[in-house]
Amino acid sequence: MPTLKYLSAYSEQTRAQVAQLIADDKLAAVLRQRYPHAHAIRTDKALFDYVQDLKSEFLRHAEPISKVAFDNKIQVIQHALGLHTSISRVQGSKLKAKHEIRIATVFKTVPLEMLRMIAVHELAHVKEKQHDKTFYKLCCHMEPQYHQYEFDLRLALTVLDTSGERLWS
Repeated sequence: MPTLKYLSAYSEQTRAQVAQLIADDKLAAVLRQRYPHAHAIRTDKALFDYVQDLKSEFLRHAEPISKVAFDNKIQVIQHALGLHTSISRVQGSKLKAKHEIRIATVFKTVPLEMLRMIAVHELAHVKEKQHDKTFYKLCCHMEPQYHQYEFDLRLALTVLDTSGERLWS
């Protein structure tokens, strides 16, 4: 069975099914059938607008996001799909936090559902810092299919890792 590092938290049965799809050379076809097209968000400005729309719909009263960008320095190998950073600065007698979201450039060519899952995940960090029950409840509130899209994204990363094939371009 190939090393399925993106699926290590899943059951042995699930990993065996994925390994069989890889052995039969069907995993890429299954994902392409489920998600036939990549999203059209290609620029940092378009990504910022997309994330801002999500924030205004679900996190109206959360602190503002100052920057959203695709980042080619994020290595998915290090298990980071995106990054949320909060930089605190003193302005007068107040402490202000500046929030930035960066998404790995490899996700410029994934389906919109997968990009949305990453954006929702990083937005949830504005309110919840830890990956706990409250965090995932917020993610599922913003995207009811959050866990399915995360699993499918992990499958797409597995295809990229095992064959080097980009599914959408």
